[in-house]
Amino acid sequence: MRNFPWMVQIMILAFWMWAVPTAAGACFRPAPGTEKKNGMNTLLFFWVSGQMLLWGVFQLICVPLVLLEQEFNLVVKLFGSVAALLAVCGVVLAVVPARRQGRQRSRGNLVPMGAESPFVKKKMWLWLVFAALLLLQLVQAVRLSYRDGDDAYYVAVSTITENAETMYQKLPYTGGTTEVDIRHGLAPFPVWIAFLARVSGVRAVSVAHVAVPLLLIPMTYGLFYLLGKKLFAKKERLLPLFLIFTELLVIFGDYSYYTVENFMIARSRQGKSALGSIVLPMLFLLLFTLLERLQENQKFGTGNWILLCCTILAGCLCSTMGAFLLCMLMAVTGLCAAVSYRRWKVLVPLALCCAPCVCYALIYMLM
Repeated sequence: MRNFPWMVQIMILAFWMWAVPTAAGACFRPAPGTEKKNGMNTLLFFWVSGQMLLWGVFQLICVPLVLLEQEFNLVVKLFGSVAALLAVCGVVLAVVPARRQGRQRSRGNLVPMGAESPFVKKKMWLWLVFAALLLLQLVQAVRLSYRDGDDAYYVAVSTITENAETMYQKLPYTGGTTEVDIRHGLAPFPVWIAFLARVSGVRAVSVAHVAVPLLLIPMTYGLFYLLGKKLFAKKERLLPLFLIFTELLVIFGDYSYYTVENFMIARSRQGKSALGSIVLPMLFLLLFTLLERLQENQKFGTGNWILLCCTILAGCLCSTMGAFLLCMLMAVTGLCAAVSYRRWKVLVPLALCCAPCVCYALIYMLM
């Protein structure tokens, strides 16, 4: 890929960051006539849920190969093949039912991201303010450099992985050979960045500092948009204000090195940022949906349970700390749901979704 023109490399990178996750996320398309009003049958939801699916699959593929000290090229081949297969399956699942139902009916079921967009409503100027603030954050995240010692490790891991074919077997500070770093190898988010660099031909440093912020920051606000659709279902006119105030909290949230806002803007390339800004809000969205279904005596659906499990795996990919945080959140939500709605059976699938976290936590403690 390095021999391709730079424009072609950028197009390939955009394909893997936007098109493939969106196509794969179509596997979670709700049944016709359901979830139409709260944004969970839109291209935006497909994009976010598809990224959770791909991150979860990457975690399942990469960690065993890291522990077995296999070459990075094997990860590229296996994950690339599985991701392409999931994208094809998503397209088939989205297109075939639409053809059977006819054009008119399919348009009512599959809602493009812009079809229910509030840009066509009276508060358009609020959405323009939101778009301007989002553009400002994207420009500043790419334009400004940030003094962060973690770059000496995480970005170096991505660069070494891409060029040396080894995963967590070289010291990122000196380049010397060492034993497999189990602590960081259980959360191989930098290896995912190296995968994007390998398949596109763009340098890992450029992917980490330029492409990843342009991917993860819009995804964060996309998730807050989906959460706002649920929180303000009866007062949708407040949704743009909710997003604008969220942006202001992010812009002025750099009062410490360790705030979520700091990680979101300045450290987007680190898995800890994706955990706090994307995975946890996605988990809140899914658990909110679960509680809604329990309250209305409706089924959560097999696809939603699979997506919930993939989100848990995505949290493990981002950080070893994610295994503990996500398990605690799931446990608290499960107990509250069981007591409030007297649906003790819900604890079983929630516990099964937490099983990957428990496995990775045991591996971390034992090794």
